[in-house]
Amino acid sequence: MTAPVAELIGQYDPSLPLAEASTPPSAWYLDPRIGELERRAVFARHWQCAGRLDQLREPGDYVTCGIAGEPVLVVRGDDGVLRGFFNVCRHHAAAVMTQPQGCAKHLRCPYHGWTYALDGTLKGTPGFGDECPLDRAANGLVPVDIAQWERWVFVRIERTGPTLEEFLGDSAIAGVRALGLDRLHWFARRRYLLDCNWKVFVDNFLDGGYHVPHLHKGLNSVLDFARYTVETGRHHCLQSAPMAKGDDVRFTSVRGGERAAYYWFHPNFMVNWYEGMMDTHLVLPLGPARTEVVFDFWFEDVSEAARERNEASIAVGDIVQDEDAAICGSVQRGLGSRAYDTGRLSARREAGEHLFHRLLHADLSRGPFPRR
Repeated sequence: MTAPVAELIGQYDPSLPLAEASTPPSAWYLDPRIGELERRAVFARHWQCAGRLDQLREPGDYVTCGIAGEPVLVVRGDDGVLRGFFNVCRHHAAAVMTQPQGCAKHLRCPYHGWTYALDGTLKGTPGFGDECPLDRAANGLVPVDIAQWERWVFVRIERTGPTLEEFLGDSAIAGVRALGLDRLHWFARRRYLLDCNWKVFVDNFLDGGYHVPHLHKGLNSVLDFARYTVETGRHHCLQSAPMAKGDDVRFTSVRGGERAAYYWFHPNFMVNWYEGMMDTHLVLPLGPARTEVVFDFWFEDVSEAARERNEASIAVGDIVQDEDAAICGSVQRGLGSRAYDTGRLSARREAGEHLFHRLLHADLSRGPFPRR
């Protein structure tokens, strides 16, 4: 008999200190009911990265995305203000804007031609005359919360809770500001599909570098693993290590500087920073055992002269990602084994995972917001 969802949530004890803690039960990574609860209680509740500011420079610039199963549109208005909306026409629910990004003078639904201004107000309703009165003021696009931070735009589906700045916290904001991200320019995007639950990928990222010497030989050659540190905040984790002079020329030629910094922000956004470059990860669940990770690569120099080096850096990222994809797939298969349910955490390394699991437990225990 399948255990109730509340019972599965209750099998994890968030009060245990790290030295005594274990991972959540494997059912959290396998049961579709947990995934549906996460959609409404985690991804709809928290701020989600919807795009980059460089995509939204001019009036009419827009991006579309899916967040917590909802279609979302972010657009810069004629007044220069960024706004976010559900990308759902108020007539018969079609997507108003159908491209991932673009620039438009107005927002026109391709289904029946209903047209909205860049501020979301309803302007055009073909076929609706005096014989069919319509309150246009009450039928504009439905807004979502929006905020911008550093190089990104975030939205929140459920319009209640802390501001983005309050959620991130002063230490995370100050730490990222110190990296000087304004010097970096977006260069390329890659999408990776993994055969694992989204939490497996996050766990892997947050294990305090525990897996790096064993799984990532090339990356390990340029990190001083003995001085790898882990710091946790309320909703974020910073992992960091001094750079070392390794012997793998593929990595030493494109990974330099004094120290690497790896930030995670609950629930699914990561920043990997090295001197002169950065890549970000947005982790998107596609099912209990399927995940998409969207990588954006940024460099200080994006001139044509630097293209070869930047592409070599992305190739190094591909090596690490392929290694992670293989091990995450292995973990997902093992989670389904009768031989496994939970596993202990390393008190020295896995404080980030412990934070992630406790935050998830809090979200799932509160349950989802009711549908409108």
